[in-house]
Amino acid sequence: MRARFDYTGCKVFVAGGTSGINLGIAKAFAAAGARLAVASRNPGKVEAAAASLGEGALGYAVDVRDAAATEAAFAAFASEAGPIDVVVSGAAGNFPSLAKDLTPNGFKAVIDIDLIGTFHVMRAAYPHMRRPGGSLINISAPQATIAMPMQLHVCAAKAGVDMVTRCLAVEWGPEGLRVNGVVPGPIDGTEGMARLAPTEGMRAAIAASVPLGRLGTPEDVAGACLWLGSDAASYVNGTIVFADGGWAERGAPVALPSRGSPR
Repeated sequence: MRARFDYTGCKVFVAGGTSGINLGIAKAFAAAGARLAVASRNPGKVEAAAASLGEGALGYAVDVRDAAATEAAFAAFASEAGPIDVVVSGAAGNFPSLAKDLTPNGFKAVIDIDLIGTFHVMRAAYPHMRRPGGSLINISAPQATIAMPMQLHVCAAKAGVDMVTRCLAVEWGPEGLRVNGVVPGPIDGTEGMARLAPTEGMRAAIAASVPLGRLGTPEDVAGACLWLGSDAASYVNGTIVFADGGWAERGAPVALPSRGSPR
């Protein structure tokens, strides 16, 4: 990554930051000098992620669907480290399912994690953000703007996430808080890619459909977050940044595998 950012002395909280894209984001902020906190549901992953992020990193075993637990995690980090400079909300759930096979429970599970979880993170972070200058970043998805087969639940949830981002940018901007979103494209080596493209042939087809000709990496998404959290983006508010190699411009033209929803 050629761009260099200095986050020395900054405090960064990454919700969902214990694996995949979100762990890559957390590692990028840590490498730039920030003090990190990460949170997810799995205590083992939380412990391992925090240990990988350097001295002073903290981890919280929290389900973002639990508003009180999410609030407690942010309060604990702010009490330990001080006002929070950057928050990245990235907890998400996904599985492919045709709408006719999608159960109410399956639909609700994704809405609860992606959309309601984002609201819980934003609301919990708000009292503890540095003012002015705090930056909140919601990790969205191409499904927010592109209708995809077998992704009704995710499309609905991520469209809501983008509107949460835009509304909070309007409400919190006067306080000096910036709220933006990042849309990752197809990112290699992630659980999402493994679920949506389980074969090498499907991975190759998706890579070929990206105008830049390759799958993305967690570092590609982290770069967008480092920029949005920095003073270089001090006048960027309410914006959804696509870190997808131009994939969305082609309508993400790849069919997804046919699978049912969890019961």
